[in-house]
Amino acid sequence: MTKAQMLIAATSSGCGKTTFTLGLLRALRNRGLCASSFKCGPDYIDPKYHSLASGQSSINLDPYMMSREHIREVYQRYSSEAQAVVVEGVMGLFDGYDRMQGSSASIASELQIPVILLVNAASSAYSVGATIYGFSHFRPEVKIAGVVFNRVASENHYHYLCDAAEDAGVPVLGYIPKSSLLEVPSRHLGLSLEELDALDAFPAQVAELIEAHVDLDRLLELCQCPIPSFATELTPRLQPEQGMRIAVAQDEAFNFTYPENLRRLAQLGEVIPFSPMRSLHLPPETTMIYLPGGYPEFYLEALERNQGLRQEIAAFAKDGGRILAECGGMMYLCREIKDQTGKAYQMCGVLEATATMQEMKLALGYRHFELGGKDWRGHEFHYSHLEGEQGLKSSVVQYNLRGAAVPTGLYRNHNVVAGYTHLYWAEANPLDLFTPSC
Repeated sequence: MTKAQMLIAATSSGCGKTTFTLGLLRALRNRGLCASSFKCGPDYIDPKYHSLASGQSSINLDPYMMSREHIREVYQRYSSEAQAVVVEGVMGLFDGYDRMQGSSASIASELQIPVILLVNAASSAYSVGATIYGFSHFRPEVKIAGVVFNRVASENHYHYLCDAAEDAGVPVLGYIPKSSLLEVPSRHLGLSLEELDALDAFPAQVAELIEAHVDLDRLLELCQCPIPSFATELTPRLQPEQGMRIAVAQDEAFNFTYPENLRRLAQLGEVIPFSPMRSLHLPPETTMIYLPGGYPEFYLEALERNQGLRQEIAAFAKDGGRILAECGGMMYLCREIKDQTGKAYQMCGVLEATATMQEMKLALGYRHFELGGKDWRGHEFHYSHLEGEQGLKSSVVQYNLRGAAVPTGLYRNHNVVAGYTHLYWAEANPLDLFTPSC
């Protein structure tokens, strides 16, 4: 038994992987096919776009944060019922955190699925043959099933590109014409139902171009490969805690969650969504709060206005309630958040610090630390920083993927654990994060 399974990769970042992936998912959906989708790496936004295009959940696959066994387990779980499987790569095909480790190619090799290589053809012609040949021969264990050209200027331009791919020995599956319409919308959009409705036209436009210029039937044929038979329950299930009710912030301001993390929480007890922007109270009998990341800086007035809920959260923390807060969630727990102009908005006051968007500077990269004898991994990505946090002391030392210490803190206050790192704990017990550090 086989099904169409593929990883959409590119020669470098900026070649249009997300654009093509969204159009392909919508084209498959238009044909009545149920397509599962995945995203390589820790990205939160692209999976939201995937879900918009396909109507199905999209799941992250990250070799740094996930064990290889867990990657196989997750892939099997979410692809088993699909008629086609599409994995969107990250950066260039072979770009990893350590040579090829963690790259799109390593995922394709691990899952034994073929690659569709997207090539940016702007300002190039026959020379792309050398690029295609190099990519198809660089790592023999990574099978490139075919190539699709993006930003093609004309049919005549496409003929030159076909000659190049033919001489490189890689099948050509079609092209996407150059168009000013094909720019992926702002990364800050797609967070509310209204914005998602407005964005729905984008994958539909790309799907029309794919149907017109890409041989989709041949693409599906070339990507037929055996249905995976990986184990589906390798990660031991957690034992539920009696009466455990976990309130999870989910709205436009807080929505950077990994589905597998939420699935792990659900093994401990009942997961109940609430909105820091709109909910008047915490869910009844809450025993733990999870505040994920997101974009609280875009909704500061609404968050400040909901004073009653902020006070409930502060009282919950003071009474010893467990709160896990990541990035934007941590900002929400601070005394206040300052916008780019310096205007301050009152927040929960659980952490004695101010989060500010002034003098924005990107902090980016994988992180890991040891706590309770366990290795915890995650990813840091933010432009804000903390002011006046002298009263906060990190309970761990965090390191980047090269093993160098970074200044990113993991702060403790009563039973509150908060930091900038977006953690992946689907293979662990998130309650162990509340273990006092040694």
